[in-house]
Amino acid sequence: MAKLFKNHSLLLILLTVVSSLSLWLIFYFKLPQQIGFPASSLETVYSNYDGPNYLVISKCGYQKDCIGPEFSLPQPLEYYPAHLPGYPLIIRLFDMITSGPKAMLLATLFGSIFLSLSSYHFFQLFLNRQRSFILSALLLFIPARLFILRSIGAPEAWFIGAILTSIIFFKKDRIWLSAIFAAFAQLLKSPGILLTLSYAIIAVYQLLKHKSKLSKIIAKYYPYLLTPITLLLIFYSYYLQTGDFFAYFHSGDNFHLNFLPYLVFISNNTWVDSIWLEEIIYIYFLSIYAVYRLIKKFKFDIVTVFPAIFVIATLLVSHRDISRYIAPVYPFLLLAFAKKITKKSVIIILLIILPAIILYAINFIMGNTAPIADWANYL
Repeated sequence: MAKLFKNHSLLLILLTVVSSLSLWLIFYFKLPQQIGFPASSLETVYSNYDGPNYLVISKCGYQKDCIGPEFSLPQPLEYYPAHLPGYPLIIRLFDMITSGPKAMLLATLFGSIFLSLSSYHFFQLFLNRQRSFILSALLLFIPARLFILRSIGAPEAWFIGAILTSIIFFKKDRIWLSAIFAAFAQLLKSPGILLTLSYAIIAVYQLLKHKSKLSKIIAKYYPYLLTPITLLLIFYSYYLQTGDFFAYFHSGDNFHLNFLPYLVFISNNTWVDSIWLEEIIYIYFLSIYAVYRLIKKFKFDIVTVFPAIFVIATLLVSHRDISRYIAPVYPFLLLAFAKKITKKSVIIILLIILPAIILYAINFIMGNTAPIADWANYL
């Protein structure tokens, strides 16, 4: 047991598995209704958006003649290319072991483990082992939206883990490995392009500020062409399956970027439809302040450029679920406040509000489900 507590990686894996299984068991044993929630089951977790969409893609790809007859989710068939193929491909791998919905949760669980370990090694670039472990453990629950994302059918755990791993290898000057994980991030979610944009900004900065030779910059950074190549391959796969190379851009009301910031506060916008948006102010404040603190400490570095670019992009998003859109910034937010939030008093406070995080997760999962009457085709 003593060895386990000294081995931070094993302990993080254990904490990740236990925390995920605990939430799933709450639904499996239908415990929420014992304290006043409506009836629920493990199928409630399975049906949480966007898990069913990814499950459909794992079964049919983007082929309308398969999706249409077999599945009856309310969105039009053109909507599916909005979900990139990386996570469905991972689900298909686990589908060789177990049935579709269980394979989906298993894929998410391994993504959570990947995120925990990658965050631990990422934090170790800047902090000692103890603080790195504490921050990685906190990332399992804080912010609470990420706790949900790594407990349902969602690609964020894999996506954020790939971003952090790419940055780790970049900081260690192992560019090909960094580029491969950047391309992997791109395969998972479209904002992955922002990571490669951040590397491009660093390259231009080195060219202009340090007057590096253009040939040296090209020799170092050309592996990141893997990211746009990956994007082209995704679009080509769309063409093969749907006949539309630009199917991603024709997926309906799926684009929430605007030319002006803060339009999320126009409540009659599609995908907002709420006046209860105060917490978004605090998300913006903490994120911008975190970027400021990172710049103050690390100057012009990938760990400042990437979160800055991502925060700016998120300010242009008009969608109620800003806490999900900005999730890739969360590890950098924890890094920015590392000295404060690794104090014993703060950890005790976070433990006190842990039940609130769990209740928030239960409430959110129960209220964000797809209307699935028959699971037969998902198995």
